[in-house]
Amino acid sequence: MANYTTLEIVQENPNSAVFFLYLNRPNHRNALSRDFFTEFPRALSSLDQNPDVNVIVLSGAGKHFCAGIDLKTLTSISDQFVSGDRGRAGEKFRREIKELQEAVTAIERCRKPVVASIHGACIGGGVDIVTACDIRYCSKDAFFSVKEVDLAITADLGTLQRLPSIVGYGNALELALTGRTFSSSEAKELGLVSRVFGSREELDNGVRVVAEGIGLKSPLAVRGTKAVLQRSRELNVEQGLDYVATWNSAMLLSDDLSEAVSAQAQKRKPVFAKL
Repeated sequence: MANYTTLEIVQENPNSAVFFLYLNRPNHRNALSRDFFTEFPRALSSLDQNPDVNVIVLSGAGKHFCAGIDLKTLTSISDQFVSGDRGRAGEKFRREIKELQEAVTAIERCRKPVVASIHGACIGGGVDIVTACDIRYCSKDAFFSVKEVDLAITADLGTLQRLPSIVGYGNALELALTGRTFSSSEAKELGLVSRVFGSREELDNGVRVVAEGIGLKSPLAVRGTKAVLQRSRELNVEQGLDYVATWNSAMLLSDDLSEAVSAQAQKRKPVFAKL
């Protein structure tokens, strides 16, 4: 596997299709450096293209999931655009922001499901990241904040676009305008996370069980479910039904379907080909 300065990829069990992707700057509470935005989409792409990978668990090394964007990174980016032609600087700055956005959107572009395992701080850019994930779990000690407004920034990496559909428009607006810290229990109440575990150890074990379960399912069906749900956010019901009909006309009649039916009849676990 490739070496990264801000990330680590771990396959804990050589017989498992679950791979763990760690934000790996624990001494900086996994704050997002400029290197992260280059490495993260590259790491996701490598996992996406790896046929041995069925599920990706995204977690943070050390005591926190992610403390947001590294302030040194923020300063270095802004310092690039303080002089020269304002129009050209603005156009270049917009391209820079779009590149950072693409790094987070890489989670959605990944065909494999990405499960966020959140403990400790999940602040600013950390919220951007987890709102792009497919499933979110956290430990009891987790806390969250859409912090950008306190840094005089309009959050621009995805939280303002994704959070409303997860927690509701009014809740998202309140969290984004106040920048307040909210707890794991409130995150569960809002629907930001699906479950809260009592400790980091319980979180790790619980997420592993869920991920392993998904990893044993048909890769084609899992891929299709993620793709259709994402597309359906932009479509009305009729359009969404048309989209899934087109999808299944291409994907449904597969060896996975035959294997699933045979396994059910024979009361055994199905074994699917790699994707």
